[in-house]
Amino acid sequence: MRRLLLVPPTLFGITIIVFIITRLVPGGPLERAIMEAQQFNADGAGGGRAPGQELALSEEQLQQLKEYYGFDKPPLVSYFNWLGKVVQGDLGTSYRYNEPVWDVIKQRFPVTFYYGLVVLVLTYTICIPLGILKALRHRSAIDSITSLFVFAGYAVPGYALGAILMLFFAAQLNWFPMSNAASYNYYELSFFGKVWDLIRHATLPIICYLVGTIALITLLMKNTLMDNLAADYVRTAVAKGVSFKQAVWRHALRNSLIPIATSFGQYMVALVTGSFLIESIFDIDGFGLLGLTAIFDRDYPTVMGVILIASLLLLIGNIISDILVAIVDPRIRFK
Repeated sequence: MRRLLLVPPTLFGITIIVFIITRLVPGGPLERAIMEAQQFNADGAGGGRAPGQELALSEEQLQQLKEYYGFDKPPLVSYFNWLGKVVQGDLGTSYRYNEPVWDVIKQRFPVTFYYGLVVLVLTYTICIPLGILKALRHRSAIDSITSLFVFAGYAVPGYALGAILMLFFAAQLNWFPMSNAASYNYYELSFFGKVWDLIRHATLPIICYLVGTIALITLLMKNTLMDNLAADYVRTAVAKGVSFKQAVWRHALRNSLIPIATSFGQYMVALVTGSFLIESIFDIDGFGLLGLTAIFDRDYPTVMGVILIASLLLLIGNIISDILVAIVDPRIRFK
C-alpha cells in the first residue's frame, strides 16, 4: 500500500519536470507556427515587398497562437490546467494529428502490446531454461556454443541487426516483408492467412527485440544459479543426504529466481513502450515510434501522454516485481 501511495507523487514529479522542459526548449510549436506564418506572408502577400517588411504577425494573431498552444499562461499554471484535465481522463489534443491524444495512443497500443507480449513470453521461456542449462553444464561444449550466440547478441544493437536482417532476408531473399505490422489486405485474408501474415511481419522485429534481452537475462540466470550452487546451504543439504538434483530444484533455483523477479518490472515497460529505433527501421506504427515523432514534431500533448503512460507502467511494474520477489524469496513476507 505504501508503494501504491507513492505512485501519484512520483508521477507528479516526473510530469511536472517534463512539462516545464517542453516550455523552455527552443523550437516549440509556437515558434514553428510563427515561422510558417511569416514564410507564407513572404511567399504570398509579401512577395513583392522589401525583405523583412510587414512579415511579423500582429499582436492579436500572436495572442491567438499562444492561446491555441497553451502558451498564454505561466508554465506552472498551464501544468495544473493539464493535470486537471488528466484527472478527468482528458490527455489533450495532438498538435500533429488534431485528435485527442488518448485516441492517438489507443490506435498504436495494440501493435506495441502484441510485440511486447510475444517478446516477454519468449524471453523468459528461453532465458530461464538456457541459463539453468549453462550453469549446470558450465565450461562444457553446450555452454561454450551458447555463450558465443549470447555474447554476439549482447554486442550487436537491435536496431543495427534490424538493418542487416532487412537488407538480407527482406530485400535480397524476399523471405519476409520489409515494413509494417501487417499487409494492406490483412482484413481480407482467412484466419490462418492472418496468422501467417502476422508471423511473417513479426519475425524480424521480434528477433531484434530478443537479442539484447536474452543475453542479459540468460547471463543473470546462469551467474546467479552458479553462485547459489557454490553457497554453503547447498553443500550442507547435499552433505545431509539430499540429492544434487533436489538441492538444485528445491533450493538453489528458487533463490536464483530472485534477481529475475526483481528485473521483471523494467522489462514489463517494454511490453507497451517498445523500441522506437526498431519501430522506425521496420516502419511499425507503434507506441515507441509515436513518442519519437511527437518529440521531433514538438507535439507536446502527445509527448506528455506518452511519458505519463510509460512512467505509470514502470511504477506498476516495480510493484509487481516486489510482489514476485516476496513470492519467490521465503525471507520476505507482507505483514
